[in-house]
Amino acid sequence: MNQGYFITGTDTDVGKTWVSLGIVEALKQQGKKVGVMKPVSAGCENTPHGLRNEDALLLQKHSNIEQDYEQINPYAFAPAIAPHIAAADTGVRMDIEILQQQLQTIKQHSDCVVVEGAGGWRVPLNDFQTMADLAKRFQLPVILVVGMRLGCLNHALLSVEAIHTSGLPLTGWIANQVATEMNCLDENIKTLQQMIDAPMLAQIPHLEWLDATAIAARINLPAGRNSLRPDWAI
Repeated sequence: MNQGYFITGTDTDVGKTWVSLGIVEALKQQGKKVGVMKPVSAGCENTPHGLRNEDALLLQKHSNIEQDYEQINPYAFAPAIAPHIAAADTGVRMDIEILQQQLQTIKQHSDCVVVEGAGGWRVPLNDFQTMADLAKRFQLPVILVVGMRLGCLNHALLSVEAIHTSGLPLTGWIANQVATEMNCLDENIKTLQQMIDAPMLAQIPHLEWLDATAIAARINLPAGRNSLRPDWAI
């Protein structure tokens, strides 16, 4: 299993980017050279340097290796819509093999790579492939970010089932409180702990000020078979 993590979520806007940043910071504290990747982004701004996505820029800022933006975010689209629709509107066909080549390049210069997916586990990339197919091609252990809000139980359990079906290991899941308050928060977390056969790696409260180091302090990356090892294993 390759060294690193693929970060997915139960939906869009569940905190994948800041959890990813927290994991990057936690790995850096272990002395790792950490590469980052956000293969696909929609909702980018036009800049003098081309389209740029805020989340991808944050990942670039927190990485401790030199990476060009285009390596981190090979497919960037301006409209904040489903990526495969944005791609079709601009005449682009997203190619998983191109993304795999970029990952291989990042691996050559890092100890581990944190990859943030787009949307949820099965967001389409083109007419026949989804984000799940990309994760399978990358062969990275998966961490699921659960946005703690009404409806999260169904979304989380369906996502877990789909990840298991893919054959990839679910390293663990993170409960991220996306709203200021949630009714029966503790009860919902307890239900997920009972029904997900992977450890809860962190419970992140609603934070008024987002800080990657503070999030890193709450994340307990697992030891064992799916933990990060000193060399790339293919």
